[in-house]
Amino acid sequence: MDLARVAGVAVFVVGLAAYMQVNGLPRQGYQVVIILWLATVAWDVRRPVREHLAFLRDWWPPFAVLLLYLYSRGVSDNLGILSVSYSWPVDADRWLFGGTLPTEFLQAHLCGVPCRQSMPPRWYDVVLTTVYYSHFFAALAIGAVLWKRNRTAWVGYMRRYLAIMLLSVAGYILYPMAPPWMAARDGYLSSDVARITGRGWFDLTASARSTTASQATTAQQDLSSIGNQVAAMPSLHSALAIFIAWWVITHFRNPWRWSVLLYPASMLFSLVYYAEHYVVDEIAGGLLVLVVVTGAAWWDRRRRSGRPAAEAVRDAS
Repeated sequence: MDLARVAGVAVFVVGLAAYMQVNGLPRQGYQVVIILWLATVAWDVRRPVREHLAFLRDWWPPFAVLLLYLYSRGVSDNLGILSVSYSWPVDADRWLFGGTLPTEFLQAHLCGVPCRQSMPPRWYDVVLTTVYYSHFFAALAIGAVLWKRNRTAWVGYMRRYLAIMLLSVAGYILYPMAPPWMAARDGYLSSDVARITGRGWFDLTASARSTTASQATTAQQDLSSIGNQVAAMPSLHSALAIFIAWWVITHFRNPWRWSVLLYPASMLFSLVYYAEHYVVDEIAGGLLVLVVVTGAAWWDRRRRSGRPAAEAVRDAS
């Protein structure tokens, strides 16, 4: 047993727990990058300092893009290019499902009428809230593992990940759209619909055993991302969950790899049920991933086909 590694990991876990106790759950990409760097340091604490600093050297471009995403996402609804869309996504979802709005249907059958954050959570709320929160670290955690094990694969993975992030910001700027919970709040949907994203974790702490409306609001604020509240089209939660599944399926050969499809399936279900997104947002997120992975594959093929010709020119000279 490597006692140095055990000690390093123990210090990291204690430090992370103390951080979350003071600051709450990390919800921003740049925070997660810093945490992942400290995790790599703790895991290989015996390695030279220059190797630990290599993480910062390699990850500063993704770190910068994540900061750009955070702040550009927050101001995109203030640019005044287009007004916030309320009705179109409601009409689109109802058209897709024969007049039924999926969010209203799911909340009526799984939460109640009216659905409220303060209502006692069910077991599936715990599962779905956990899936929802995984969005904030899952894709970056996979990137950190790839960075440790296969730098070439890491470069390809991060290029696609960052392209999805940047293109999603373009979508928020070009088409600001109110999510279902906001449409219900502003009178475009029934007031029976509510944002219940953090409901599943209310009873996991001693202070939340007696569920109240104020506790529900606090838990919701802790789980919801900050920034632009109309940054809903496309759904980045959906896009990254689908991207993770695509990566696993295309880079592994074990038959069990197909079980990863449960991840985007549960993520998409939770987003509609929790009134965070419409189905059309999720479709747009899936199309975004398709555009990115198809474009990246075309670019990689183009580079590979052009490399032999360039080498032949150098040899001839």
